[in-house]
Amino acid sequence: MKPKYKRILLKLSGEGLAGAQKTGIDADIVKKLAAEIAQVTRMGVQVCLVVGGGNFFRGAKNAAENMDRSVADHLGMIATVMNALTIQSALQGIGCQAQTFSGLAIPQVCRTYNFAEASEAVQNNVLIFAGGTGCPYFTTDTGAVLRALEMHCDILMKATQVDGVYSDDPRYNPEAVRYDEISYDEVIGKQLKVMDMSAIAIARDNKLPVMVFSQQGENTILQAVCGKVKCTIIK
Repeated sequence: MKPKYKRILLKLSGEGLAGAQKTGIDADIVKKLAAEIAQVTRMGVQVCLVVGGGNFFRGAKNAAENMDRSVADHLGMIATVMNALTIQSALQGIGCQAQTFSGLAIPQVCRTYNFAEASEAVQNNVLIFAGGTGCPYFTTDTGAVLRALEMHCDILMKATQVDGVYSDDPRYNPEAVRYDEISYDEVIGKQLKVMDMSAIAIARDNKLPVMVFSQQGENTILQAVCGKVKCTIIK
């Protein structure tokens, strides 16, 4: 297979790192993801990565449970840093160069995001963007779109627990219809829950295509990069 894209931003689900245990990190899943990402880089594809923190903490959800939203979002950002460093270590352990840049300044732990430094580092490293935008009230989806645009990625690939965008949640509604392709405006107009509306609007305004595919299965990231995976394209 030949890669379809030269530079991608891969958005991983934090929950996807937990596996069957639902919380925390499943080491076997991290190793599998690291091996797939390394394989993609060996094909000459430059990879940027954003991973959520839902396996540890979900800011918006916890804010609804009588926690201040800003505090909850900062805790969610810290959760993404934990996941980012775990993936960075797994990649480095198999000889794949990787660096983490955080929107939330934690200089003792990882590099604080800087556009110029990241633009240079992406040439020879998997770049892992953690800490969201560094500001509360913005999701990791929005942060992923912003970083994809800043790094001039060809596409944002969002790996989820389902194999595309559906008219409703297919896990609860067997009648839900899957789209092979859908426009940004349709996603917004139908209030589909694939990404937050701010992220979709920014992607639309800057013509950044979004691929939604399942994180489950073998070599799904490789197949996605080569345009061979079952997915939905938002454009």
